[in-house]
Formats: sequence, C-alpha cells, structure tokens
Amino acid sequence: MSAQHTTTHADAHDHHGDHDHHGDEPHSTFSGYMTGFVLSVILTAIPFWLVMAKVITERNTAVMVLGAFAVVQILVHMVYFLHMNGKIEGGWTLLATIFTVVFVAITISGTLWVMYNMNANMMPDHPTPQVPALHEAPGHSTP
Repeated sequence: MSAQHTTTHADAHDHHGDHDHHGDEPHSTFSGYMTGFVLSVILTAIPFWLVMAKVITERNTAVMVLGAFAVVQILVHMVYFLHMNGKIEGGWTLLATIFTVVFVAITISGTLWVMYNMNANMMPDHPTPQVPALHEAPGHSTP
C-alpha cells in the first residue's frame, strides 16, 4: 500500500510540476509565428522603402536608421521564432546570448579600432602627383 501511495504522490507531483514549469518551455503557436512573420515583413519593407525612395539622403543617418531596424528585427526573431526569454532554462539561454552579443561587439569594435589606428599611423602619406600645366602657345615646344 505504501508503494501505491508513493506512485500516486509522484504522479500528482509530476502533474502539478507541469503546471508550475509550463512557462519554462517555448510556446509555438500559429498566431505567434504569424505575428513574428508580419513584424519581420514590416521591419524589412520600411528600410527597403527608405533606401529605394531615397527618403534619407545623409549616409550616416541612413546607416544608423537601418542599423536600428536591423537590431529590432533581430529581437523580433529571437522572441517569436527562437522563443528566447528570461524564463527558459532559468535564464541561462538569455544570459549566454547577452554574453555572446557583448563579446562580439567588443571583438568587432576592437578590430575596427586597431585597423583604423594602424591605417592612420603606419601608412605613409603619398604626395599627390602634380600634372604640368599646358600654358604654352600652340606650335611652341620647349627644349
């Protein structure tokens, strides 16, 4: 009788545990995927329109705006398609993703900084070749 009680208690605990950890598992629903899809299409169409219609004329502003749209689209993909949130696996997946993003940002910015400094400090200045002016009269040649 004791074994039956233990089995019944374990079954009840497992059933109850499913409800407690229900938020720990990713939820894949059609509406969630459709929301992600629609947001992705919008976040692709707007930058495409901005570039093709030449709405933003300054290059630096365009790069910043398109970069912002890219970051938002990455976040949409992570939430709606990769189901990333702070609850899955006790937050370790999100923490690992944040660490990866920080590490990649440091690596890229450090690489660009070193390349810029090496280009500025190690490349010699090449003088611009002077093109002789043709101010002579026609038919007159210089010895």
